[in-house]
Amino acid sequence: MTNLLQTLAALRRRPMRTFLTALGTALGIATIAALLAVAGGAQQSAGKFLSLGSSDLGVFQKDAADPTTSVLPVGLVSRLRTTPGIAAATPLILLVGDVKRLPSAIVFGAEPHSFVTNRYVFTAGHMFSGARQAVIGTGLAAQMHLQPGDTLTVAHRRFRVTGIYHMGVAEQDDGGVIPLAAAQGISGKSGEATTVAVSLDEATTRQEGIRTITHHFPGLLVIGDGVPASRAGVSSVMLSNLALVLAVIALVIGGIGVMNTMLMAVVERRTEFALLSAVGWSGVQIAARVMIEGVVTTLIGAALGLLLGVVGAHLLVGVLGAQEYVTPDVTAWDLGRALLVGVLLGVLGGLYPAWRAARVSPAQALAQR
Repeated sequence: MTNLLQTLAALRRRPMRTFLTALGTALGIATIAALLAVAGGAQQSAGKFLSLGSSDLGVFQKDAADPTTSVLPVGLVSRLRTTPGIAAATPLILLVGDVKRLPSAIVFGAEPHSFVTNRYVFTAGHMFSGARQAVIGTGLAAQMHLQPGDTLTVAHRRFRVTGIYHMGVAEQDDGGVIPLAAAQGISGKSGEATTVAVSLDEATTRQEGIRTITHHFPGLLVIGDGVPASRAGVSSVMLSNLALVLAVIALVIGGIGVMNTMLMAVVERRTEFALLSAVGWSGVQIAARVMIEGVVTTLIGAALGLLLGVVGAHLLVGVLGAQEYVTPDVTAWDLGRALLVGVLLGVLGGLYPAWRAARVSPAQALAQR
C-alpha cells in the first residue's frame, strides 16, 4: 500500500510525462475499443434482416461475406420443402441501398403469398399482385410520405405501392417488399435467392431442424433466433480478427513506447533509486515500484482510450451515415479485453526499466550526481 501511494505521488510530480505515456496507451486502446464496438454492432445487425419466429430458420450460403451477398439457387427451395421436418420454405432477395431517396432502407424480394409475407399486418391497402407493385413498412411510409397508390423507386424501377404493413421489426418496417422476380432482375440474380426462409412443422424443434438441414445440405449455413446471426457472414468476424491483430500491434508498439518513457524516468531518477537502495530498499521493492508506476499510467490511458473508442465509434458511424446499418455495441467482455491490453502494456513496458532500476548502484549514482 505504501509503495502504491509513493508511486502515485511520483506520477503527480511529473504530470506531463504521465500524460504523454497515458495518451499513447489511450490511442491504441481507443482503436481496439472502436473496432470491437463496430464488430459487435455488425453482429447484431446481421440478425435483424429477418424476423425469425420460434419455428423459423434462415438458410444462407456458407461463408458468404454477409447476409446480403449470399447466393442460393431457387431450385433449392423445392428440395427443402420435401426435407423431413420442414413445413414450408420460400426464397428471398435482400436489396440494400437501392432506394435512392433512403439508402438505408432494405427491400425484400418475395413471393406475394409466402408464409413470411402472410404474417404482415396491413394498416392500409393490401399485398401486391402485379410485377410492378410493392408494399412498404410503416416506417418507410412515414419517412418518405408515401400512401397506397404512390410510387416507390427501387434501383430506377418504379413500383406502385399497394399496401402499408407493420411487423414490429425496425429493419422490416423501415423497408419494403417487391416481387421476387423484380428483385432478381435488379440484383442480377436470375433464378437465385439471397436466402431461403424455412418454417418447421410442429413436431420438429429448431435444433433438430438445423441438424437436419446441415446434414442434407452441407454447403448451407442455418441460423435462427437462438443462433448467432453473425455466423451468416465473415465480415464481422474479419472485424473481430482485425481488432485482435491491432491489439497485438498495440501491445508491441505501446509496450515499446511505455518502456522508452519508463526507461527515461529511471535514468532521470537514478539518484532517487540510489537513495532508496541506500536506506534499505531491496532491488525487488524498487523494481515493483517502477512496475506499479507503469501499470497505473497505462490503466489511466486505457480508461481514457475506452471512452474515446466508444464515443469515436458512434461519431464515425454517424459521419459515414451508416447508423441505419450498424449501431456500435460494446459489451462488458469487450471492455475487459481492452483493459487487459492496458495492463499488459504496463507490465511489458515496465519489465526492462524495472530491471534497470533494481540494478542502480548507490555509490555510482551518487558519484555521478
